[in-house]
Amino acid sequence: MTVGVLAHLFGSLPYRELAQKVGAAGFRHVQLALWKAVSDIDFSRPGQLSPGLAASIAEEFAKRDVRISVLGCYLHMFDRDEERRRVNIARFKELLRYAPLLGCPTVAFETGVNPGGDYTEQDWTTMRETLVDLAEEAQRWGTFIGLEAANGHLVGTAAQLHRMLEEVPSSSIGVVLDPGNLLNDDNFGQQDQVIEEAFSLLGSRVIACHAKDRLPGPDGRLITAAAGQGRMNYALYMKLLRQYKPGVDIIMEEASVADMAAVKAFLDQEYSRNDDEHAASLN
Repeated sequence: MTVGVLAHLFGSLPYRELAQKVGAAGFRHVQLALWKAVSDIDFSRPGQLSPGLAASIAEEFAKRDVRISVLGCYLHMFDRDEERRRVNIARFKELLRYAPLLGCPTVAFETGVNPGGDYTEQDWTTMRETLVDLAEEAQRWGTFIGLEAANGHLVGTAAQLHRMLEEVPSSSIGVVLDPGNLLNDDNFGQQDQVIEEAFSLLGSRVIACHAKDRLPGPDGRLITAAAGQGRMNYALYMKLLRQYKPGVDIIMEEASVADMAAVKAFLDQEYSRNDDEHAASLN
């Protein structure tokens, strides 16, 4: 297991400077959302990538011993506006095509949020049909789609993500698991059951993980924090991660640049503690 980081936590920067900062911070892999993290090229529309540019970006990170483990996109993939959805699909397919040249196995996304959280069966059908189309493209280029459930999204729970995977049974689709995304005001008191259910339903399909923390804020409502700075049961999370997916990439979220070293040390320690316990149980 290695701890990576969301590239845009360093800000939006020219990609050479971004690669230098990630490497200097001690990370060996990164989740890169081109249009959030890279400032010197306009990735807001499809068609900007080329083999040469993709290779140049990959080389800059490789110079710092950093690999691109996940490409993020943050796109609404079942948008009811057909033209916006068409553009979003085109942008995602471009990432799938160029991921191999970036040395990246996975392109990840959360399904998207409608204003007011209003979802219909037609939204689900549209998302399923979109995912079928994207899975065919991923298979064509030998890349993985990393689908992530997130509270408030169309696919917001482990059960909903399991359902979507059952309805689109493609080996090109895996899971980006983030227990913090599955916790909310109503279920935080039962967080162990939520985490255990996520691994029970999705553990075999996990291809990358996110790490952030959750805790009740001053008004009692759940807020987000860097890993180790909240009340999420990280001992359980790391234990199950070690059990189901040893060696999987973990990507740090939420942390400020000033806190990154401490958060990375916390994650390394938690995972290693479970690794040591597992080794002892075999003796």
